[in-house]
Amino acid sequence: MPAASLISCQKLNKSFGTHLLFSDLSLGFFPGERLGLIGPNGSGKSTLLKILAGTENPSSGRLSQKRNIRLMYLAQSDVFDSEKTVADILFEGCVDDELHWSANREIRTLVEEMAFEDLNQSVSSLSGGWKKRLSIARALLQKPDLLLMDEPTNHLDLDGILWLEAHLQSADFAFVLVSHDRFFLEHTTNRIVELNRQYPEGYLRVEGNYSRFLESRDDFLNAQRQREQALSSQVRREVAWLQRGPKARTTKAQYRVDQAEKLQKELSAVKIRNNQNQHAALGFDATHRKTKVLLETEGVCLSLGGKSLFKDLNLTLSPGFCMGLLGQNGSGKSSLIHLLNGGISPDSGTLIKADGLKVVTFGQQREQLDQNQTLKEALSPEGGDQVVYQGSAVHIVSWAKRFLFTHQQLELPVSRLSGGEQARLLIANLMLKPADLLLLDEPTNDLDIPTLEVLEARLEEFPGAIVLITHDRFLLDRLSDVLLSLEGDGKTAFYADIHQWQQAQQSKTSEEAASKQASKLKMKKIDKQTHKLTHKERKELNRMEDTIEKANMQVDDIKAQIQEPAIQSNAERLLALSSQLQAAEAKVEKLYQRWEELDGRDS
Repeated sequence: MPAASLISCQKLNKSFGTHLLFSDLSLGFFPGERLGLIGPNGSGKSTLLKILAGTENPSSGRLSQKRNIRLMYLAQSDVFDSEKTVADILFEGCVDDELHWSANREIRTLVEEMAFEDLNQSVSSLSGGWKKRLSIARALLQKPDLLLMDEPTNHLDLDGILWLEAHLQSADFAFVLVSHDRFFLEHTTNRIVELNRQYPEGYLRVEGNYSRFLESRDDFLNAQRQREQALSSQVRREVAWLQRGPKARTTKAQYRVDQAEKLQKELSAVKIRNNQNQHAALGFDATHRKTKVLLETEGVCLSLGGKSLFKDLNLTLSPGFCMGLLGQNGSGKSSLIHLLNGGISPDSGTLIKADGLKVVTFGQQREQLDQNQTLKEALSPEGGDQVVYQGSAVHIVSWAKRFLFTHQQLELPVSRLSGGEQARLLIANLMLKPADLLLLDEPTNDLDIPTLEVLEARLEEFPGAIVLITHDRFLLDRLSDVLLSLEGDGKTAFYADIHQWQQAQQSKTSEEAASKQASKLKMKKIDKQTHKLTHKERKELNRMEDTIEKANMQVDDIKAQIQEPAIQSNAERLLALSSQLQAAEAKVEKLYQRWEELDGRDS
């Protein structure tokens, strides 16, 4: 018998004004669900998550969920009370908040993995990446039945993404996540749903991970194209028959007229669906200069706020070469980009640029956009109704359509555009600038997967040099000739690909763990020598099994009382016993810890 759904929606419709996101959407989400929700920008992924979470209402349709389900929702943006500390946020609403976090092994392990330097630091002092880690960890500590996550890898560095990936791979709860990170989807999901009006039901659902989805989608789209061709042939035949005109209005003849109309409607619907999935028409302009070396650094060193970001760095950037940058948030990746484009100077070392080098920079903070400008003004930096692209004039309406903007959007202020639309706008502006060197700082943020695929293809064709910062491992692996990792404390290392970098990270983690364990054993040995059990402690150890047994019996006795009907109908007594149970269980936990401590010193 199939498991009952945790949450389901029937014939959901959602629109904003005249803009329809999805219609007649019916989906169920089940225990063990590890679902990746994907689709083009504007298809309604984030809105669907909000509807499932109960923070947004559908225009019509019905939503039902299992009784007493523990549902958690992680929005794209993390908003915290700036007055609170990391610990305040981490443990608020925690299922085990009656226990001190250090007394609970599961919580202690998670907190240690989080790697926060100080749990008492103010939330306002955290970077975007650390706020995202905090938000995720808080949700994990809530022990949800179903966790809804909207772009959970946004702002995380690669270490953070791998940390989250590992947790989700071993998760004992169901989850639904919106993500454009294809490696992340590949490694964490067991079902993919793509929202897209090119599908008859408004979505395509595939059992399996992302690579399995790609195979199934290709099969479906090929079948759709073949169906369109077959329908076109049928419609041509029926139209030719209609144009000859039947000699008599027989029932059979009328049936063929009706059938022809039906085929024409079906063909029109298939054509519309097949044309739904438009892609931005991207293409970078290049100077095509023949210089063999575009930019070199020799012994470059840079510090920020007293922290060494990198030192003695030697780079050579040539046409056709792509270098990917890796490193934790704050390791200096963006600072290196600013150094290469001349925005800051190195502490020491030299930067040698080819004469007349044309550098184009993509900044991740969207700082290049004037939020008060209209889309039309932003798309045409020189003003007017045309832009000049690769030497030719292009009308602004046609230019906007290349990046999937409608004529009606041209008068909208930039502030009204979505994150993905602002990213496409920035890329459109980059396309107008002939470049020898592209410096790209997180160009993939907020881009949907179809646009990502086109961007990759265009960057592969770019004849100049590229320096790329991105957390999209798929993009890094496909484009980079070499990866430069900023390791911290001024250290740097080069890797051939993501796989080699991950192996090095795992090896480093193992070495650190081994060193930590060796240090722990050494301290334990010293502790044994200097902290032998006293006579009183030995008596305590000898009695510990009996003590724990009695404490457990007390826990069992309280649980039995709570199950009594007379107690369950007495709210005041039930509350008192619940408090006693919490205290009794905490006592058992502390006794086990004390037993482990005494036994360790005695062994």
